[in-house]
Amino acid sequence: MHTTTGFLHEGRAYGLLAAAGLRVPRHGFLDDGPLPFEPGEAIVLKGIADQLWHKSDRGAVYFGTFDLESLKAEAAAMQQRVPEHPWIGGLVCEKVAFKKVSGLPTEALVSLKRDPDAGWLVVCGIGGLQADAWAALAPPMIWPLALTTPEQALADLRAHWLGRTWLGLQRGTEALTDEPKLLDFLQGLWRATTGLAREGVTLLELNPIVLDSAGLPTALDGVGTLEADTSIAVIPPDPAWYQALLNPRRLVIAGVSSREGTVGRIILENVQKSKLPKDALRLIKPGATEFLGLPCLASVAELADAPTDQLILSLPAQQTLEAVEQLCRQGGGATVVYLVAGGLGDGADTEGLGQRLMAGLETHRREGKWTPAIVGPNGLGLFSPDLALNTLFIPGVKLPLTAKPGHLALVSQSGAFLITRLSRRPELGLRVAVAIGNQMDIRCSDCLRGFATDPTVKVVGAYLEGFAPGDLQATAEAAKTLRTSGRRVLLYKGGRSQEGMAAASSHTGALAGDHALQAAVLRRAGVMLADRMETFDAALAWLGTYPEGRPTVVAIMTNAGFESVASADLLSGPFRGARLTAPESADLAAAIAAEGLTGLVSARLPLDLTPMANEAAYLATAKVLLSSEADAVVVGLVPLTVRLDTKQLEAIQAFASELARLARASGKWLGVAVEGGSLYDLYRQGLRAAGLPVFLTMEEALEGLRLIAAEM
Repeated sequence: MHTTTGFLHEGRAYGLLAAAGLRVPRHGFLDDGPLPFEPGEAIVLKGIADQLWHKSDRGAVYFGTFDLESLKAEAAAMQQRVPEHPWIGGLVCEKVAFKKVSGLPTEALVSLKRDPDAGWLVVCGIGGLQADAWAALAPPMIWPLALTTPEQALADLRAHWLGRTWLGLQRGTEALTDEPKLLDFLQGLWRATTGLAREGVTLLELNPIVLDSAGLPTALDGVGTLEADTSIAVIPPDPAWYQALLNPRRLVIAGVSSREGTVGRIILENVQKSKLPKDALRLIKPGATEFLGLPCLASVAELADAPTDQLILSLPAQQTLEAVEQLCRQGGGATVVYLVAGGLGDGADTEGLGQRLMAGLETHRREGKWTPAIVGPNGLGLFSPDLALNTLFIPGVKLPLTAKPGHLALVSQSGAFLITRLSRRPELGLRVAVAIGNQMDIRCSDCLRGFATDPTVKVVGAYLEGFAPGDLQATAEAAKTLRTSGRRVLLYKGGRSQEGMAAASSHTGALAGDHALQAAVLRRAGVMLADRMETFDAALAWLGTYPEGRPTVVAIMTNAGFESVASADLLSGPFRGARLTAPESADLAAAIAAEGLTGLVSARLPLDLTPMANEAAYLATAKVLLSSEADAVVVGLVPLTVRLDTKQLEAIQAFASELARLARASGKWLGVAVEGGSLYDLYRQGLRAAGLPVFLTMEEALEGLRLIAAEM
């Protein structure tokens, strides 16, 4: 009998499944001695050959009755039909009677896959010959084993079209099985991966899986791939990098020019505005002992005797590589090195400089030698409000940053994404905002692990275009650690389409993988994954003010009819509109009457106060809604009405402060949408200054809330 390398055939697959306690048909190879069948028993004969994935397409499946001699003859004929595939043998299998439902798919497809980035996965969907067509209507479920329990998978299956059919939850159907049997099956799949890993299996595809006469899921076919696990565990950098990056006591910059407006010069000018003592800052400037009033070192070699916490290298790619290699050779000099330059491991690297840098870092760590932590390359810098430390190479006239410490941490692969968020949301209270560039060393998962050690960080916002090799699972596990400790993780993943993947690759050298897989892994870890940048920004604004809680009941109040109607359309899915009790409705009616709006405003939700409402009317009715069952109140302010004072800063501040006070007193979330042009920017600024999340539209505000409400 021929043995295979790289191909997992059905006979071997059955053995691995049975060892995990899963139901497989009785079976045996024709040449393996006595077979477990009676003469005349209904059987299926399958021709098993190396790399023969689709047996029925090649005439290698035969339905008949058990007769040993005739089956041997049929197997010999099958072997002749697939001469290019080395023959393994004829596999005789029990013909399993299975349950069906007229007009509905009842066969399943299950894949167990060892993914290099996500670890072991179970993919489960509708199977059979039309599996691809059904997948468009009912997408398969993806369960990362490290982040999912069989019980959680059962809950997903119960809600899926396949599970609803199996359990008789579709209209007009009866149950074909029950939940205990499905849970046993799922637990068996989880157990099976242990044996698969031991045997070097990378993929096992089971199609179809049917429900036998007792309702037990049974794999009728199974093939896969075998490959030795050659992955090498990533050795993380010294955790000291985190504080050295955010709160350095000593900082050195290389690449500062005498010309104004150059990258290194802008970084220096920004750093000089920080709270770092002047003697904490040095420059590397060959041939100079002092430059721009700062002490200079001739090269990184001098850092061996006078080390720094953070070294910023604003140098060309070749010089950057040489500087890092020098640090490694001398065994010290900088805890963390921030690489500004591109041309290392990206599309501009035509000489393999990035590969050389990565190989050197990995070799040093594996040999137990001192190695600096590297952020970048292609990094735009960071902003750390505790020290007012700004290492971004964006001048202050373009991006004025004020030191406002808070509970948000932003990490972005794209520097441009980071600075546009800082520009659009200057009110956000930050622990840090850092651009990590190409993730050659410090990766997203490292940042999340750093944030997990920092009690100041309550919310993490992240933008990624791709995961460094093997970092998807590490990022998900780090996110789960944050979620377990009550923190939140919000992420926007770029590069989802083929065009987006190409753009991401050309931008930062990112490896953009399959988005559906990435989304499944991240959501299972508790990550809030935004589908649009606007949704990311809106959720970030909410969480910047309210890091705790998950509103699922929302009350709407506005002075515009269109906002009231449009908002009502959005109150579905993970949250619903608030309902008022009879006493609350009476209180609302009384507040409306006290403000002279009887006959104009109905005491119901969504509340349309009409353009006749002034600030007092908003405050009086907001107080009622904040005392209702609502977890959150969204206030729509169309500022074009003359009843609202949008010009006098003192009046704006008084109104905003009272709205914020009412929200704090109630313990509820309250956000404001100001739908108007740039004429009302002062109005928005006054509301933000009071600590309220402010949005351009009601839709934006509600989409951000929807993402938070759907958090796992």
